[in-house]
Amino acid sequence: MTKHPALNIQSILDTLPDGNGSNGRLIVERAYSVAEHAHRNQKRASGEPYVQHCLAVAKILADLSLDPPTIAAGLLHDVLEDTEVSEEQMRRDFGDEIARLVDGVTKLRQFDQMDRRDIQSYDDRELESLRKMFLAMADDPRVVMIKLADRVHNLRTLGALPEEKRKRIASETLEVFAPLASRLGIWQFKWELEDLGFRHLNPDKYKEIARLIDERRGDREASVNKIIHQLQERMKAEGVPADISGRPKHIYSIWRKMERKGVTFEQVYDARAVRVIVDTLAQCYQTLGIVHSIWKPIPGEFDDYIATPKDNMYQSLHTAVVGDDGRPLEVQIRTREMHESAELGIAAHWHYKEGGRRDPKYEEKIKWFRSLMDWRQEVSDAREFMDSLRSDVFQDRVYAFTPKGKLIDLPAGSTPIDFAYYVHTGVGDRCRGARVNGKLVALDYQLQTGDQVEILTAKRGGPSRDWINPNLGYTKTQRARAKIKQWFKKQDRAANIAQGREILEREMRRLGFEKTALEHAASLFEMEKLDDLLEKIGAGDITSHQIATKLIEAEQQKAGEAQDVTPEEVTSAPRQQTPVEFTVRGAGGLMTSLAQCCHPVPGDPIIGYITRGRGVRVHRRDCANILRGDEEERLIEVSWGSAKATYPVAIKISAYDRGGLLRDIAAVVSGEGINMTSVNVSTSKQMATLVVTLEITDVAQLSRVFDKIERLPNVIEVRRQTN
Repeated sequence: MTKHPALNIQSILDTLPDGNGSNGRLIVERAYSVAEHAHRNQKRASGEPYVQHCLAVAKILADLSLDPPTIAAGLLHDVLEDTEVSEEQMRRDFGDEIARLVDGVTKLRQFDQMDRRDIQSYDDRELESLRKMFLAMADDPRVVMIKLADRVHNLRTLGALPEEKRKRIASETLEVFAPLASRLGIWQFKWELEDLGFRHLNPDKYKEIARLIDERRGDREASVNKIIHQLQERMKAEGVPADISGRPKHIYSIWRKMERKGVTFEQVYDARAVRVIVDTLAQCYQTLGIVHSIWKPIPGEFDDYIATPKDNMYQSLHTAVVGDDGRPLEVQIRTREMHESAELGIAAHWHYKEGGRRDPKYEEKIKWFRSLMDWRQEVSDAREFMDSLRSDVFQDRVYAFTPKGKLIDLPAGSTPIDFAYYVHTGVGDRCRGARVNGKLVALDYQLQTGDQVEILTAKRGGPSRDWINPNLGYTKTQRARAKIKQWFKKQDRAANIAQGREILEREMRRLGFEKTALEHAASLFEMEKLDDLLEKIGAGDITSHQIATKLIEAEQQKAGEAQDVTPEEVTSAPRQQTPVEFTVRGAGGLMTSLAQCCHPVPGDPIIGYITRGRGVRVHRRDCANILRGDEEERLIEVSWGSAKATYPVAIKISAYDRGGLLRDIAAVVSGEGINMTSVNVSTSKQMATLVVTLEITDVAQLSRVFDKIERLPNVIEVRRQTN
């Protein structure tokens, strides 16, 4: 465990600028005095005095040049939770602003004190604490800056904790806190959270990459220094002053790229990158011309984020060129102000300034930040809230344009409907179609970076309930779904009840529960009045999938009680175990497929071969093609993955007969990764009835395939066959 030197308050005060008339230093000194006294009898797991943690958090914040109230709150962030100091006393001694910041961080402490597993398995109570954290964050982003600083120092000193707890904290860091720092643009937090989290979660891979970096550092630095010297000489000749440096590569980002692209360490690490920082906007473009005059630009590898900033206001020029040695070189060009914003993100707007002067872009930045979360009050379900954060805030982005050229930042997978609601709620409500790059597209089309999107609207009307059905893919973002639900909630109660009744009856009919009283469904949702359930369904608060899950679970529970078995054992036929995936060591998430030359089956010894552009092809270890191959560096260890349990479900499809009907149904089933074990087709008077047996893994999959088959042309009804 690394020993960290003890901190003192002077090291923090030294980061604050001197200035007459400023009480910033006095506030920070007083905060330290209170924290030192309040934590005087407390120690951390490492044995060091607890106040050292408070000082470390404050030092991290001070190094970002944040304002004195934030630094003071960093010193005091654990006082309300762990000592006898009250919120009233805090407010009296330090004022409303600091008290509010400390209280905001205190509310998040419950989140850190839970006995958690992998974040995917959090229960509702744990997810609710996460939800409260993000609500507090949106009220004042400085709360989350303190929280991130707290997490950084905890990770730096994680060695004193048991291994299981270290891995839980590391997993949570990579799933929540590092993506959050990235979304806020605070790269200094992002890279350290990622590397430290990865170090504790996958120590063997971390050490391996760290060793490889150390072995190759000399050669790479020599190559980059040669490039920097060549560029500096040309810039000097052109009269453009600049700071040029190699861009550091972090261990976690190297591993992610190796995993995502299925490439070796050398292929990632050898990709060189330099950053050029100049004084003025004009010099950015002048530098771009200089770079392209020295080295040949790579087509399609130029991005101008100065003319069209990202939605979080990130600005820079990105280009890629071919170096003198024929290898690619990445170049970033920006002004000093742009660099500060890129490194510190939203934190740059709380920099300490004498006289309380604010950055002129401050309000715009905060407006953007809060717009990320403007749906937050509409989502009370904690699990839905966390799913929304993953999709709306943490996920990869696409950048599309309005017809007037405004850049719209959306999560990857967003549709024209998501785009419309981002532009304006009224545009989303009246959306009836879309043109992308001048061509009409379906409303479930997934937008790509660079698309120009024109929304076609009606003069009146509202959204469709299909838009909030997750099985149909019309909306990706919680922002859009929240706006759609708001529209339906404003409708007449009687209209929502009528729509809810229609949806519930349809769902019960297609699941084979048409003889069950509707009141039974209300009881499953613990509602005394049927109309209350119907209104929630009509307003979109309860989905078809939730209805299906409740009905099927109740049926299984009832059958289990009658047969004295567990609900999991109640199926129409024994469950089957079907191997559906492979484990690729050190490169999870790659596309995998079975080789056709040797046809490996579960149980065979296997090896993976990294193909060009087609992922990993899995062969038997004794395959002749593998044994006579001479590209050992492209072989990778793989093993058979866990099997997924399936159970057969018979469904009945009624449709007007047409050519290609069965083909289209089979395509939907195949697209969902479902095995179709039997098909029985009968036709009469231009009507077709198909009874199809599917191997289903869960109710969500069944509900999804129902919705997709019902959308096919000529299909009248899909329902579960119960007799």
